[in-house]
Amino acid sequence: MLAKLHAFTLVGIDAVPVEVEVDVAAGLPKTILVGLPELAVRESVHRIERALANLGYQRPSGRTIVNLAPADLKKDAGAFDLPIAVGMLIATGQLPPEPLQDVAMLGELALDGSVRPVRGVLSMAMAARTQGVRRLLVPAANAREAAVVTDLQVFGVGNLSEAVGILSGQLDAEPVAVQLDDLMAELGTYDVDFADVRGQEYAKRALVIAASGGHNVIMIGFAGLGQDDAVAATADHSAGADAGRKPGNDTHLFGGRSSRSGRGTAGDAPVPLAAPHHQRRRHGRRRGSTPGARRDQPGPQRRVVPRRAAGVQPQEPGGAASAAGGGPRHHLTGPALDHLSRPVSF
Repeated sequence: MLAKLHAFTLVGIDAVPVEVEVDVAAGLPKTILVGLPELAVRESVHRIERALANLGYQRPSGRTIVNLAPADLKKDAGAFDLPIAVGMLIATGQLPPEPLQDVAMLGELALDGSVRPVRGVLSMAMAARTQGVRRLLVPAANAREAAVVTDLQVFGVGNLSEAVGILSGQLDAEPVAVQLDDLMAELGTYDVDFADVRGQEYAKRALVIAASGGHNVIMIGFAGLGQDDAVAATADHSAGADAGRKPGNDTHLFGGRSSRSGRGTAGDAPVPLAAPHHQRRRHGRRRGSTPGARRDQPGPQRRVVPRRAAGVQPQEPGGAASAAGGGPRHHLTGPALDHLSRPVSF
């Protein structure tokens, strides 16, 4: 029997729809996962089998093929555990094949069947709304994060049994509701204010204008002009000037943070600040540094090697050059070679 479900994968900070196809046929018990899965996805087969067994469900007894379409798109992370497990239950007849055209799900399964949180849920929720999905099943820990998206019913599930109950109609669950306006009004109150910062009038005015118009701010200049001090003095206070942001802009902002760290809830209200050191090299500012490195520490410094004095340094007679014949040889340093390489003018 063939079962088809909807899921999503991350490409950068954007979510791309993925169709999960599960087919169970007669044959030797074996599960084959195709569709360009990465290692974390290939290992999901073992997690799913143990989760089904520990919850009392029957594992597929025949040859099981799991296809993740499109086939030319790499699939990473463990968010496909839940849709693959539900697809196996539908394909084996343990879950009625209800219409799942407007349902999408994602989540990582533990060996006991519980659903663990994943990263990028907010981006996936926005993509689900764009694809016309009406119901979205996510881990309970990510439910409030996904519920920020409007026109989408989000259900938080703690284990696989709850997901089966919601899909079969045996469990009467209400979608998670989040009042975004009230939440932002609550989180928009800060204990710090620009009045606590002495001086730095230009920096404070730039941040106020940027917060009012939704712009970015970059402070540049030579080392020693006070950019680091200005950033340090105004970083923790810039949130107060940004308390009136629009909720729609926050959704896209936190979607990027959710894809990166998995904590993209509206509770992370302060705007992220990047304060690179003034000695950071150009490629480090454009592409970032090593993951986990502190941003307030300088990057690796250029090692300066003093050049040797110009001229020639004769070797001692009887050395390697004399032993080879031809008398003593001379070792030319860099400046001497540069002088000899110049064109000769008559």
